Amino acid sequence: MTFLGTPGVVGNLRGDVPFPRAARTALDNAQLRRNIGHATHTIRAKRLAAVSECDDWEELRATGSAVKQDVMARLPELLEQLEHNVTARGGVVHWARDGAEANRIITALIRETGTGEVVKVKSMATQEIGLNEHLEAEGIAAFETDLAELIVQLGHDKPSHILVPAIHRNRAEIREIFTREMPGAGELTDDPRVLAMAARAHLRRKFLTAKVAVSGANFGVAETGTLAVVESEGNGRMCLTLPQTLITVMGIEKIIPTFTDLEVFMQLLPRSSTAERMNPYTSMWTGVHPGDGPQSFHLVLLDNGRTRVLADEVGRAALHCIRCSACLNVCPVYERTGGHAYGSVYPGPIGAILSPQLTGTTGHDDPNASLPYASSLCGACFDACPVRIDIPSILVHLRAQQVDSERGVRGGLPGGQDLAMKAAGWAMSAPGRFALAEKALGAGRLLAGKDHRIAALPWPASKWTASRDIPEPPKETFRQWWERTHGSDS
Repeated sequence: MTFLGTPGVVGNLRGDVPFPRAARTALDNAQLRRNIGHATHTIRAKRLAAVSECDDWEELRATGSAVKQDVMARLPELLEQLEHNVTARGGVVHWARDGAEANRIITALIRETGTGEVVKVKSMATQEIGLNEHLEAEGIAAFETDLAELIVQLGHDKPSHILVPAIHRNRAEIREIFTREMPGAGELTDDPRVLAMAARAHLRRKFLTAKVAVSGANFGVAETGTLAVVESEGNGRMCLTLPQTLITVMGIEKIIPTFTDLEVFMQLLPRSSTAERMNPYTSMWTGVHPGDGPQSFHLVLLDNGRTRVLADEVGRAALHCIRCSACLNVCPVYERTGGHAYGSVYPGPIGAILSPQLTGTTGHDDPNASLPYASSLCGACFDACPVRIDIPSILVHLRAQQVDSERGVRGGLPGGQDLAMKAAGWAMSAPGRFALAEKALGAGRLLAGKDHRIAALPWPASKWTASRDIPEPPKETFRQWWERTHGSDS
């Protein structure tokens, strides 16, 4: 077993533009904000109700966190155990250092079957490595079977949410996509049931003819070699049982030590993701069973930067993520910008800490370098996380790394942020200087636009306005109000 080292990272982990610029564009899209705002508010309310039913919720969170910490401490040992048990039960294990290697392995396995198409279960790992795009380039058609993923695929779009990839689309937009991309679908309305039935009829033919399926995995059990996928529509069950060959792509961090550990995560995950007490479809398989289900099973264990993340004692907690999306649904930044602004398959708070680490971001010219700043550090993500990932602390840690990196590029010379903080410290260290600074800030009213916000300032203040607007200073400061209403001697 060799998985150490990550020669390269490919796929959909790095956007084309930095988050601040992409977010500014997203904020101008009122329909996008309405779609995402409505969806996240609904999911958030349902999740709170589901969690409130569980008296030992905090104990479950603590247990889930402890299991994940144990996994990180024993990852090589557990992976070898998983490989042994999958192999012993008729499966084949492949190790992929990066996305390029994983794509080559999967393509070769598909070609061995002689087919030119596959059906897919929703999988963040395959999105991460850009598998669909790679297969298309190789002449192999990949059909997404998750309804939201199907909407994204047919719309020639990109996912914008971990759990609900098409959260940025409304019913009217989906009807338009289906009408355009599903020949023979007939007259469609924007009624959810009508749209779902159209998708069902479209996919049924694929389920019954596909020879190969590609899936992800929510969990891999080292003790037994069992893989588990949880989903809400039944498409996963079809993909995992009907084809002759099943190829599963699993990030190495998805492993858990024992089968009984599933008891904890099967309570945490559905409540945190779909706000359900129990997941509608939980599929588990262990190797190959003659005459029942796929007769050829391959497990591709994906590193793709994960051992790099594991080496960071603070940042490695990002690998605890169980992809529930609870942090996205409570994040005020995500709610206003949507997932596309993050430029990565992993959006929201978890993406802000995971994507930069997976790609090994160091330079300020890398779009992922801005992701740790895509947060107000309000802490709502930590409160919602079912495995207690301290996302705000990791964000601060990554920001410090970025500042240190930029300072190193400058040869240790102070940058704009350093100068701004020193100036602020000097002004705030004496009452007289602070009062003068307040008066000087009043001049900012001349720079404000019609929306009473300051959107651009010269360097070094541009380091702030590049990603945040500043409210127009008030006509009267608190000191001025106090002197006017109470007198200078009060």
